[in-house]
Amino acid sequence: MNPEQQRATLTLALFAAFADGEKHAREREEIRRIADTLAGEAGAPDLMKLYQDVLLRRASLERAANLLTEAEHRQLAYEMAMCVCEVDGRVSEAEKAFLDSLKKLLSLDASRAELIEREADVIVELSEAAAPATVAAAAATGAVVAAQPNVSEAELDKSILNYALMNGALELLPQSWASMAIIPLQIKMVYGIGKAHGVQLDQDHIKEFIAAAGVGLTSQYLEQFGRKLLGGLLGKAAGKTFGKVGSAATGMAFSFATTYALGQLAKRYYAGGRVMNTVVLKETFQNLLGPAKQMQTQYLPQIQQQAGNLDMGRVMAMVRGA
Repeated sequence: MNPEQQRATLTLALFAAFADGEKHAREREEIRRIADTLAGEAGAPDLMKLYQDVLLRRASLERAANLLTEAEHRQLAYEMAMCVCEVDGRVSEAEKAFLDSLKKLLSLDASRAELIEREADVIVELSEAAAPATVAAAAATGAVVAAQPNVSEAELDKSILNYALMNGALELLPQSWASMAIIPLQIKMVYGIGKAHGVQLDQDHIKEFIAAAGVGLTSQYLEQFGRKLLGGLLGKAAGKTFGKVGSAATGMAFSFATTYALGQLAKRYYAGGRVMNTVVLKETFQNLLGPAKQMQTQYLPQIQQQAGNLDMGRVMAMVRGA
């Protein structure tokens, strides 16, 4: 992809992020921050201006779609937009209408569009499998008494590290489902940490916890997608090479740090009786993120090794706890 095509693809992804009109101000701020961060990547387009143009409706959906003249680029753009809409586990009526319109603008082959949509359904399955859909009584008590975990702290730390290694590896793969699996695995991790402290959690509670820490679902996926696109991992679009790590992988596994810091935050939160407010959660997460980023350099060889051996079946089995 040339820079103009990269910009067009990111434009469509941002339009997808704002399609339902329901993004919380906190999530919009996270997306703005990501646009600012990615703008610092070598050769990146002016993403801050792009973000503002999309948010203020100065950008044109039709123009962005028309710039993608190659079939594999149009396919990639629709795939990314679909994933952005699916990332929170549901697609609103407004998002469905947006995707239908985008499908027509991109002149997608009906059979290929259907295949992309089936792949997105697998991601929803991943998300739904990550944690129960109902709140158990223990989660509804509102108790603030510090809880001792029913497993050792060393075991919890080992589990958090394993999730971080897996998510770092997923980020290095070019397949769209790879990045989409990161969030369900984070949900699974937080659910397990809460359960170890005697707290049964539902998906909505966990997603709120993750968002309160400053890790928005849509914004997190957009950041992973943006880094892959600008780093070259998605350069061949539909011609994806399964099980192989691109040369742009080194230094990109930021999902390791995000997952590790989130796990350590959850461990403190549930051990302390869930008394942190949003401000404290966000500050604590940021304090944990710095050391976690240093750790990811140390563990990069293991992350790359895992990435070379990953397939969808293994990831699904991990999410389901098999």
